[in-house]
Amino acid sequence: MDSDKLLNLATSLGCLLAESGAEISRVEESVYRLLQAYQGKDAQVFAIPSCLIVSLMAEDGRPVTRMRRISAHGTDLELLESCNALCRQLCRTVPPLDEARAMVDRLPASCRRHRPATVLLGYGIAPAFFCPLFGGGFWDSLSAFFCGLVVGTCLLFGGRWLGSNSFLRTLICSGIASLLSLLLVRAGLGNNVDLVTIGVLMLLVPGVALTNAMREIVAGDTYSGLSRTAEAILIATGIALGAAVGLGIGYIL
Repeated sequence: MDSDKLLNLATSLGCLLAESGAEISRVEESVYRLLQAYQGKDAQVFAIPSCLIVSLMAEDGRPVTRMRRISAHGTDLELLESCNALCRQLCRTVPPLDEARAMVDRLPASCRRHRPATVLLGYGIAPAFFCPLFGGGFWDSLSAFFCGLVVGTCLLFGGRWLGSNSFLRTLICSGIASLLSLLLVRAGLGNNVDLVTIGVLMLLVPGVALTNAMREIVAGDTYSGLSRTAEAILIATGIALGAAVGLGIGYIL
């Protein structure tokens, strides 16, 4: 068994799981089961949201380790399910390492990707449906729809200017959302600026991140849970600051 190829296979699959939104316990267990299926000796796996470390014993008795930094985070349930299914298949059939690595490398391309226009429409529809839940009317929902389209455009196509920092991106998007909500209500398209703003800001609320953080803390993955909790708190702070700045600018104007 080529320990280097096995480590590369395991780290690639583990990183795909982490990038698609899997909890840390799932990443560690999936990688460990894969190493065990290929008779990896003294397999050890350690993962946090930004890093994956995999170690095993080589044929000559040397401990070999791979460390991979995980830069991208998100939630892709289809890719997550595909990774889970492939991991079970590899553990069950144990194909040659080169064939298994090719199957892992094909995973991202094999998953369905929605067109930007479809994703943008979702950004508009979501706040339009959130707004009535908070007591808004038809015109408030219509205003939230237009604001959602603008925020979605910033998130999808503004990466070059907004950067990859989640706090800064959230701060700017929430400021734009609150300012635009106020301007639309002043123009007569909406009735209640608070309801429109809250509906649009629901797009930025880190609900999944906070849920995963609590789940990982309960499961004993303290480092990962605290890291995700800190990230969720920073994003929530960015939402609050951005909304305050946007409304402040709007009232000054």
